Amino acid sequence: MGPHPAVAAIRLAVRRVLHDVLTDQTEHAARFAHSAPGPASAGEPPLVLVACSGGADSMALASALAFEARKLSVRAGGITVDHGLQHGSAQRAAEVAARLTALGLDPVEAVAVQVGREGGPEAAARDARYAALDEAAERHGAAAVLLGHTRDDQAETVLLGLARGSGIRSLSGMAAVSGTAGRYRRPFLQIDRQTARKACMVQSLPVWDDPHNADPAYTRSRLRHEGLPALEKALGKGVVEALARTARLSRDDADALDSWAADADASVRDESGMLDCAKLYVLPPAVRRRVLRRAVIEAGAPAGSLFARHVEEVDRLITGWRGQRAINLPGRVQARRQGGRLVIRQG
Repeated sequence: MGPHPAVAAIRLAVRRVLHDVLTDQTEHAARFAHSAPGPASAGEPPLVLVACSGGADSMALASALAFEARKLSVRAGGITVDHGLQHGSAQRAAEVAARLTALGLDPVEAVAVQVGREGGPEAAARDARYAALDEAAERHGAAAVLLGHTRDDQAETVLLGLARGSGIRSLSGMAAVSGTAGRYRRPFLQIDRQTARKACMVQSLPVWDDPHNADPAYTRSRLRHEGLPALEKALGKGVVEALARTARLSRDDADALDSWAADADASVRDESGMLDCAKLYVLPPAVRRRVLRRAVIEAGAPAGSLFARHVEEVDRLITGWRGQRAINLPGRVQARRQGGRLVIRQG
Protein backbone atom coordinates (compact mmCIF):
# COMPACT_ATOMS: atom_id res chain seq x y z
CA MET A 1 0.00 0.00 0.00
CA GLY A 2 1.30 3.44 -0.93
CA PRO A 3 1.70 6.44 1.35
CA HIS A 4 -1.24 8.48 2.61
CA PRO A 5 -2.53 10.86 -0.12
CA ALA A 6 -1.33 13.92 1.84
CA VAL A 7 2.17 12.46 2.17
CA ALA A 8 2.19 11.47 -1.50
CA ALA A 9 1.18 15.02 -2.48
CA ILE A 10 3.95 16.74 -0.52
CA ARG A 11 6.57 14.27 -1.73
CA LEU A 12 5.57 14.71 -5.35
CA ALA A 13 5.76 18.50 -5.02
CA VAL A 14 9.26 18.29 -3.53
CA ARG A 15 10.41 15.68 -6.07
CA ARG A 16 9.49 18.02 -8.91
CA VAL A 17 11.44 20.89 -7.38
CA LEU A 18 14.50 18.71 -6.73
CA HIS A 19 14.45 17.59 -10.37
CA ASP A 20 14.38 21.28 -11.36
CA VAL A 21 17.35 22.00 -9.08
CA LEU A 22 19.33 19.10 -10.53
CA THR A 23 18.52 20.25 -14.07
CA ASP A 24 19.64 23.78 -13.25
CA GLN A 25 22.87 22.46 -11.74
CA THR A 26 23.58 20.33 -14.81
CA GLU A 27 22.99 23.25 -17.17
CA HIS A 28 25.13 25.53 -15.00
CA ALA A 29 27.98 22.99 -14.94
CA ALA A 30 27.83 22.59 -18.73
CA ARG A 31 27.83 26.36 -19.25
CA PHE A 32 30.86 26.90 -17.04
CA ALA A 33 32.70 23.65 -17.71
CA HIS A 34 35.94 25.47 -18.47
CA SER A 35 35.81 27.91 -15.55
CA ALA A 36 37.07 27.38 -12.00
CA PRO A 37 34.86 24.96 -10.03
CA GLY A 38 32.55 26.44 -7.40
CA PRO A 39 31.55 24.98 -4.07
CA ALA A 40 28.81 22.80 -5.56
CA SER A 41 30.91 21.50 -8.47
CA ALA A 42 33.68 19.73 -6.56
CA GLY A 43 32.32 16.23 -7.16
CA GLU A 44 29.65 15.98 -4.46
CA PRO A 45 25.89 16.24 -5.01
CA PRO A 46 24.23 19.65 -4.66
CA LEU A 47 23.00 20.66 -1.23
CA VAL A 48 19.37 21.69 -0.75
CA LEU A 49 18.38 23.32 2.53
CA VAL A 50 14.90 23.55 4.02
CA ALA A 51 13.93 26.60 6.08
CA CYS A 52 11.96 25.17 8.98
CA SER A 53 10.15 27.01 11.78
CA GLY A 54 8.81 23.80 13.31
CA GLY A 55 5.29 24.56 12.09
CA ALA A 56 3.21 22.06 10.13
CA ASP A 57 4.00 23.50 6.69
CA SER A 58 7.77 23.52 7.06
CA MET A 59 7.93 20.23 9.00
CA ALA A 60 5.97 18.55 6.21
CA LEU A 61 8.40 20.10 3.73
CA ALA A 62 11.41 18.87 5.73
CA SER A 63 10.04 15.34 5.88
CA ALA A 64 9.41 15.27 2.14
CA LEU A 65 12.89 16.64 1.39
CA ALA A 66 14.51 14.02 3.63
CA PHE A 67 12.57 11.24 1.88
CA GLU A 68 13.09 12.39 -1.71
CA ALA A 69 16.75 13.43 -1.35
CA ARG A 70 17.66 9.84 -0.46
CA LYS A 71 16.31 8.70 -3.84
CA LEU A 72 18.06 11.41 -5.84
CA SER A 73 21.60 12.71 -6.08
CA VAL A 74 20.91 15.47 -3.56
CA ARG A 75 22.21 16.29 -0.09
CA ALA A 76 19.54 17.62 2.26
CA GLY A 77 20.06 20.01 5.17
CA GLY A 78 17.96 22.31 7.33
CA ILE A 79 18.04 25.79 8.84
CA THR A 80 15.78 27.09 11.60
CA VAL A 81 15.85 30.78 12.50
CA ASP A 82 15.44 31.99 16.07
CA HIS A 83 13.96 35.50 15.88
CA GLY A 84 14.29 35.99 19.64
CA LEU A 85 10.80 37.47 19.84
CA GLN A 86 9.30 35.03 22.35
CA HIS A 87 10.33 33.58 25.67
CA GLY A 88 12.08 30.25 25.19
CA SER A 89 12.68 30.80 21.47
CA ALA A 90 16.30 29.56 21.66
CA GLN A 91 15.20 26.27 23.24
CA ARG A 92 12.46 25.89 20.66
CA ALA A 93 14.93 26.46 17.81
CA ALA A 94 17.21 23.80 19.30
CA GLU A 95 14.25 21.38 19.44
CA VAL A 96 13.42 22.05 15.79
CA ALA A 97 17.06 21.49 14.82
CA ALA A 98 17.00 18.16 16.70
CA ARG A 99 13.87 17.12 14.79
CA LEU A 100 15.52 17.96 11.48
CA THR A 101 18.57 15.93 12.44
CA ALA A 102 16.31 13.02 13.41
CA LEU A 103 14.82 13.15 9.90
CA GLY A 104 18.33 12.55 8.54
CA LEU A 105 19.10 16.08 7.38
CA ASP A 106 22.72 17.21 7.46
CA PRO A 107 23.93 19.91 7.91
CA VAL A 108 21.39 21.35 10.35
CA GLU A 109 21.70 24.75 12.03
CA ALA A 110 19.74 26.96 14.42
CA VAL A 111 20.58 30.57 13.62
CA ALA A 112 19.75 33.45 15.98
CA VAL A 113 18.97 36.87 14.48
CA GLN A 114 18.33 40.39 15.72
CA VAL A 115 14.99 41.73 14.47
CA GLY A 116 14.89 45.46 13.83
CA ARG A 117 11.87 47.75 13.62
CA GLU A 118 11.94 49.10 10.09
CA GLY A 119 8.72 48.50 8.15
CA GLY A 120 6.83 47.06 11.12
CA PRO A 121 7.30 43.82 13.10
CA GLU A 122 6.27 41.40 10.35
CA ALA A 123 8.48 42.98 7.67
CA ALA A 124 11.42 43.34 10.07
CA ALA A 125 11.24 39.68 11.08
CA ARG A 126 11.02 38.64 7.44
CA ASP A 127 14.04 40.75 6.48
CA ALA A 128 16.12 39.29 9.32
CA ARG A 129 15.04 35.76 8.43
CA TYR A 130 15.93 36.04 4.74
CA ALA A 131 19.28 37.66 5.57
CA ALA A 132 20.08 34.67 7.80
CA LEU A 133 18.96 32.18 5.14
CA ASP A 134 21.04 33.95 2.49
CA GLU A 135 24.11 33.86 4.73
CA ALA A 136 23.62 30.17 5.54
CA ALA A 137 23.12 29.26 1.88
CA GLU A 138 26.30 31.11 0.92
CA ARG A 139 28.31 29.56 3.74
CA HIS A 140 27.23 26.02 2.90
CA GLY A 141 27.28 26.49 -0.87
CA ALA A 142 23.62 25.44 -1.11
CA ALA A 143 22.05 25.12 -4.54
CA ALA A 144 18.59 25.99 -3.19
CA VAL A 145 16.58 26.78 -0.07
CA LEU A 146 13.07 25.34 0.15
CA LEU A 147 10.32 27.43 1.78
CA GLY A 148 7.04 26.02 3.07
CA HIS A 149 4.58 28.65 1.79
CA THR A 150 1.27 27.01 0.87
CA ARG A 151 -1.64 27.91 -1.38
CA ASP A 152 -3.31 29.50 1.66
CA ASP A 153 -0.28 31.74 2.22
CA GLN A 154 -0.44 32.71 -1.44
CA ALA A 155 -4.13 33.64 -1.15
CA GLU A 156 -3.37 35.81 1.89
CA THR A 157 -0.54 37.53 0.03
CA VAL A 158 -2.82 38.34 -2.90
CA LEU A 159 -5.44 39.86 -0.59
CA LEU A 160 -2.81 41.94 1.20
CA GLY A 161 -1.59 43.22 -2.16
CA LEU A 162 -5.14 44.04 -3.20
CA ALA A 163 -5.66 46.00 0.02
CA ARG A 164 -2.51 48.04 -0.63
CA GLY A 165 -3.74 48.95 -4.12
CA SER A 166 -0.23 48.59 -5.50
CA GLY A 167 -0.90 47.02 -8.87
CA ILE A 168 -0.71 43.72 -10.69
CA ARG A 169 2.78 42.83 -9.49
CA SER A 170 1.51 42.90 -5.92
CA LEU A 171 -1.40 40.64 -6.93
CA SER A 172 1.03 38.10 -8.37
CA GLY A 173 1.91 36.94 -4.87
CA MET A 174 4.97 34.82 -4.16
CA ALA A 175 6.99 33.30 -6.99
CA ALA A 176 7.68 29.56 -7.11
CA VAL A 177 11.33 30.49 -7.77
CA SER A 178 12.91 33.70 -6.45
CA GLY A 179 16.06 35.17 -4.97
CA THR A 180 19.59 35.40 -6.31
CA ALA A 181 20.13 32.76 -9.02
CA GLY A 182 16.74 31.20 -8.16
CA ARG A 183 17.91 30.29 -4.66
CA TYR A 184 14.46 30.13 -3.05
CA ARG A 185 11.97 27.45 -4.13
CA ARG A 186 8.39 27.11 -2.91
CA PRO A 187 7.16 23.57 -3.66
CA PHE A 188 3.85 23.91 -1.78
CA LEU A 189 2.22 26.84 -3.59
CA GLN A 190 -0.32 24.40 -5.09
CA ILE A 191 -0.86 22.55 -1.81
CA ASP A 192 -3.29 23.72 0.86
CA ARG A 193 -2.36 24.17 4.51
CA GLN A 194 -4.59 21.30 5.66
CA THR A 195 -2.77 18.82 3.41
CA ALA A 196 0.57 19.78 4.95
CA ARG A 197 -0.84 19.44 8.47
CA LYS A 198 -2.40 16.07 7.62
CA ALA A 199 0.94 14.85 6.27
CA CYS A 200 2.57 15.70 9.60
CA MET A 201 -0.18 13.98 11.57
CA VAL A 202 -0.07 10.68 9.67
CA GLN A 203 3.75 10.62 9.93
CA SER A 204 3.57 11.42 13.68
CA LEU A 205 5.71 14.52 13.19
CA PRO A 206 5.53 16.95 16.14
CA VAL A 207 4.67 20.49 15.07
CA TRP A 208 4.78 23.86 16.81
CA ASP A 209 2.02 26.40 16.28
CA ASP A 210 3.53 29.88 16.50
CA PRO A 211 1.24 32.02 18.72
CA HIS A 212 2.05 35.01 16.49
CA ASN A 213 0.04 33.28 13.76
CA ALA A 214 -3.08 33.66 15.91
CA ASP A 215 -2.26 37.10 17.34
CA PRO A 216 -4.75 39.72 16.06
CA ALA A 217 -2.04 42.37 16.44
CA TYR A 218 -0.59 41.07 13.16
CA THR A 219 -2.29 41.94 9.87
CA ARG A 220 -1.75 38.53 8.27
CA SER A 221 -3.12 36.80 11.37
CA ARG A 222 -6.33 38.86 11.25
CA LEU A 223 -6.68 38.09 7.55
CA ARG A 224 -6.14 34.37 8.16
CA HIS A 225 -8.60 34.00 11.04
CA GLU A 226 -11.17 36.64 10.20
CA GLY A 227 -10.87 37.93 6.63
CA LEU A 228 -10.56 34.73 4.62
CA PRO A 229 -13.21 32.81 6.61
CA ALA A 230 -15.61 35.71 6.02
CA LEU A 231 -14.89 35.62 2.29
CA GLU A 232 -15.39 31.86 2.19
CA LYS A 233 -18.68 32.21 4.03
CA ALA A 234 -19.89 34.82 1.55
CA LEU A 235 -18.41 33.41 -1.68
CA GLY A 236 -17.86 29.71 -1.11
CA LYS A 237 -14.96 27.39 -0.32
CA GLY A 238 -13.18 27.97 -3.64
CA VAL A 239 -11.90 31.42 -2.66
CA VAL A 240 -8.37 30.32 -1.67
CA GLU A 241 -7.87 28.33 -4.86
CA ALA A 242 -9.25 31.20 -6.97
CA LEU A 243 -6.92 33.72 -5.31
CA ALA A 244 -3.93 31.46 -5.89
CA ARG A 245 -4.95 31.13 -9.54
CA THR A 246 -5.20 34.93 -9.72
CA ALA A 247 -1.61 35.10 -8.46
CA ARG A 248 -0.39 32.79 -11.25
CA LEU A 249 -2.22 34.71 -13.97
CA SER A 250 -1.17 38.09 -12.59
CA ARG A 251 2.47 36.99 -12.45
CA ASP A 252 2.37 36.00 -16.13
CA ASP A 253 0.89 39.39 -17.05
CA ALA A 254 3.32 41.33 -14.84
CA ASP A 255 6.31 39.44 -16.26
CA ALA A 256 5.17 40.25 -19.80
CA LEU A 257 4.70 43.95 -19.00
CA ASP A 258 8.09 44.11 -17.26
CA SER A 259 9.73 42.62 -20.33
CA TRP A 260 7.93 45.11 -22.59
CA ALA A 261 9.05 47.98 -20.35
CA ALA A 262 12.66 46.79 -20.41
CA ASP A 263 12.58 46.77 -24.23
CA ALA A 264 10.83 50.17 -24.34
CA ASP A 265 13.36 51.82 -22.04
CA ALA A 266 15.99 52.25 -24.76
CA SER A 267 13.48 53.54 -27.30
CA VAL A 268 12.28 56.44 -25.13
CA ARG A 269 15.73 57.93 -24.51
CA ASP A 270 17.46 60.55 -26.62
CA GLU A 271 21.05 60.35 -27.85
CA SER A 272 22.36 61.50 -24.46
CA GLY A 273 20.35 58.88 -22.58
CA MET A 274 17.72 61.29 -21.21
CA LEU A 275 14.08 60.24 -21.05
CA ASP A 276 12.07 61.90 -23.83
CA CYS A 277 8.65 63.00 -22.54
CA ALA A 278 6.95 62.85 -25.96
CA LYS A 279 8.12 59.26 -26.50
CA LEU A 280 7.03 58.29 -23.01
CA TYR A 281 3.60 59.84 -23.57
CA VAL A 282 2.68 57.43 -26.40
CA LEU A 283 3.51 54.29 -24.41
CA PRO A 284 0.63 52.36 -22.81
CA PRO A 285 0.26 53.58 -19.20
CA ALA A 286 1.20 50.21 -17.66
CA VAL A 287 4.44 50.12 -19.66
CA ARG A 288 5.25 53.82 -19.14
CA ARG A 289 4.89 53.56 -15.35
CA ARG A 290 7.23 50.58 -15.29
CA VAL A 291 9.83 52.54 -17.26
CA LEU A 292 9.48 55.43 -14.80
CA ARG A 293 9.72 53.15 -11.77
CA ARG A 294 12.92 51.58 -13.13
CA ALA A 295 14.39 55.02 -13.76
CA VAL A 296 13.58 56.26 -10.25
CA ILE A 297 15.09 53.15 -8.63
CA GLU A 298 18.21 53.44 -10.81
CA ALA A 299 18.55 57.03 -9.59
CA GLY A 300 18.77 55.80 -5.99
CA ALA A 301 15.23 55.41 -4.62
CA PRO A 302 14.83 52.26 -2.43
CA ALA A 303 12.44 49.89 -4.21
CA GLY A 304 10.70 48.98 -0.94
CA SER A 305 9.87 52.63 -0.23
CA LEU A 306 8.67 53.49 -3.73
CA PHE A 307 4.90 53.16 -3.88
CA ALA A 308 2.35 53.42 -6.68
CA ARG A 309 1.41 56.97 -5.65
CA HIS A 310 5.03 58.09 -6.16
CA VAL A 311 5.13 56.67 -9.67
CA GLU A 312 1.75 58.23 -10.45
CA GLU A 313 3.08 61.66 -9.44
CA VAL A 314 6.04 61.24 -11.80
CA ASP A 315 3.68 60.00 -14.51
CA ARG A 316 1.70 63.25 -14.27
CA LEU A 317 4.83 65.09 -15.38
CA ILE A 318 4.31 63.24 -18.67
CA THR A 319 0.53 63.08 -19.02
CA GLY A 320 -0.66 66.15 -17.10
CA TRP A 321 2.12 68.70 -17.52
CA ARG A 322 1.06 72.10 -16.11
CA GLY A 323 4.46 73.47 -15.19
CA GLN A 324 4.69 71.53 -11.91
CA ARG A 325 7.65 71.84 -9.61
CA ALA A 326 10.11 69.01 -9.03
CA ILE A 327 8.69 65.97 -7.25
CA ASN A 328 10.48 64.70 -4.15
CA LEU A 329 10.77 60.90 -4.00
CA PRO A 330 12.20 58.38 -1.48
CA GLY A 331 15.98 58.23 -1.25
CA ARG A 332 16.36 62.00 -1.81
CA VAL A 333 15.55 61.48 -5.50
CA GLN A 334 13.90 64.28 -7.45
CA ALA A 335 12.03 64.14 -10.75
CA ARG A 336 11.44 67.23 -12.89
CA ARG A 337 10.42 67.99 -16.46
CA GLN A 338 12.94 70.17 -18.24
CA GLY A 339 12.99 71.07 -21.94
CA GLY A 340 10.85 68.11 -22.98
CA ARG A 341 13.04 65.71 -21.02
CA LEU A 342 12.40 63.98 -17.71
CA VAL A 343 15.32 64.52 -15.34
CA ILE A 344 15.52 62.07 -12.43
CA ARG A 345 18.44 62.34 -10.03
CA GLN A 346 19.39 62.41 -6.37
CA GLY A 347 19.35 65.87 -4.85
